[in-house]
Amino acid sequence: MATIPAGRKKKQKHGIACRWAFIWGLGLLLILIPNGLGGWLQRVEGAEGELTSKMATGGSAPGAEISQEIAALASQDAATLEAAVLALGKRNDLQLLPLFIALREGGLYVWKSADGGSQIVIGGEILTQGETKIVPLFSAYGKQPLLDAKGQILQVPLTELKEIQANRNLRKIIKPFIDDLTNRLSLFSPDSSTRRASAIKLGQMGDPASIPLLTEALAAESDRWNRYAIEAAIQLIKLTDADPTVRRTAARRLGELGVEEAIPGLQKLQDTTPDGSGGDPDPTVREAAGQAIKKIENWAIFTRVVETLFRGISLSSILLLMALGLAIVFGLMGVINMAHGELMMLGAYATYVMQQWFVNSLPASLFNYYFLLALPFSFVVASGMGLLLERCLIRFLYGRPLETLLATWGVSLILQQAVRQIFGAANVSVVSPNWLSGGIQILVGVYLPYNRLFIIGLAVVCVIITYAVLFRSNIGLKIRAVTQNRSMSSCLGIATRKIDAWTFGFGAGMAGLAGCALSQIGNVGPDLGQTYVVDSFMVVVTGGVGKLAGSILAALGIGSLNKIFEPSLGSVFSKVAILILVILLLQAKPSGLFALKGRSIEN
Repeated sequence: MATIPAGRKKKQKHGIACRWAFIWGLGLLLILIPNGLGGWLQRVEGAEGELTSKMATGGSAPGAEISQEIAALASQDAATLEAAVLALGKRNDLQLLPLFIALREGGLYVWKSADGGSQIVIGGEILTQGETKIVPLFSAYGKQPLLDAKGQILQVPLTELKEIQANRNLRKIIKPFIDDLTNRLSLFSPDSSTRRASAIKLGQMGDPASIPLLTEALAAESDRWNRYAIEAAIQLIKLTDADPTVRRTAARRLGELGVEEAIPGLQKLQDTTPDGSGGDPDPTVREAAGQAIKKIENWAIFTRVVETLFRGISLSSILLLMALGLAIVFGLMGVINMAHGELMMLGAYATYVMQQWFVNSLPASLFNYYFLLALPFSFVVASGMGLLLERCLIRFLYGRPLETLLATWGVSLILQQAVRQIFGAANVSVVSPNWLSGGIQILVGVYLPYNRLFIIGLAVVCVIITYAVLFRSNIGLKIRAVTQNRSMSSCLGIATRKIDAWTFGFGAGMAGLAGCALSQIGNVGPDLGQTYVVDSFMVVVTGGVGKLAGSILAALGIGSLNKIFEPSLGSVFSKVAILILVILLLQAKPSGLFALKGRSIEN
């Protein structure tokens, strides 16, 4: 019996230890990432909720003037009532928002208490106790619950209340007050995006009365980009200030912040007619506005370059995911698989099936985990179809590229029609889990979506896995041996037919992973694969057939050039330009960026 050398034994133990470490690490990541992310989100929501609670509860008593104006709402005289509403509206007091809403919706009452006094109150939802309708009462200022002697919310029969009715004219007066106060209250919303949107809206409204509130919100805000939005809103409002010094300072600050939304306002300050009139009367303000516009435009050019590079890398990662499977099937096996795009489509539909199973069979709280299972499921589905295709069709066509091309093209049509029959011709909707929704802002005007960052990361992981399979495993060694010399490999005892099947299945599985990733950024339909299959073939051919490093480099180049050309040439002509560049490259380097080595040379 042959003995295994000590060095080889050590290597095998090391390999087994690495595999177990990888499996345990992957399992821990699957458990810890969702839980850790969820816990972090809960902590953030809790902190923001506390802030909102402080604003909502208020708790301060109204001043004497406000109390008198609220009491005037009980008047039967329409002019007095309108005057009281206008006086309250001009105060811009957030605690008066519930009062305006109640008055507009018919929930503001005059309540005569048992001691004979009357009070303006806000009524809650009407309850029914037997035949009596009961209304819980809240204070008119800040909508604080009124408590009885037992400390419970005071509830009185509806018959003890007299509704203060607002006619059509009064409702029109109230609406702007409600809109304005709602925007102000949104500045302290628990939702970060709501606070930012409210700040932007207040800045666009340009009401100088909003500056104190924005300043208060700026002091309380902890998010960097919300602080940026609030400061930009303050400076936008100050552009219309009567003091030229304030306008000049605001223009300079907006230029430093790079606020693109400020350009129309700055142009109004800068623009002058040929006779020198127009624009701001102060020449120093006009000069500051012009300098700010230049700064903002230069920053906008920089951010567009960064965004174009990111979009190029994002597209490159998608092409790379597609090309990885194609590089294995086409590069190593020499099979022109025109159904590769449809294998990717199957991966996308497998993701949809997994999503629907979570929706229909599991609690809603588990929905965010569906994508973690969809990734391996899409790989298994596409890989299974690839194995079936190789066993039933491809293995009879090895060495006959033209027949393989036509046969796989026919298979692609069959798969498309099968999907239409099962799921319908219309696109299906795949919803991203919460942890892939939204994005991160890294610079002013540069926003990176989480789903695209995830695809870039997935492409990197897939490259590492492919490299490990092909160059650091026994199966990879056999694949490369069969690729370089099939006859010699067969003589050495390698089951070349099995290697062909497993290689084709692995390449198909990588296409399924690409489809799973694509479902997060685009529509899922029967024609999904056709969009990327041509570009993927260009990546494989340009990089060098069968060369992993060449595929990575070609994917980066083609994806980036596509996004660079698109703004000026459009999507169609940019592809034409890239095709011309690829043809010119192949004229100089027929084997692609990296030299061709493989079964094709033997043939």
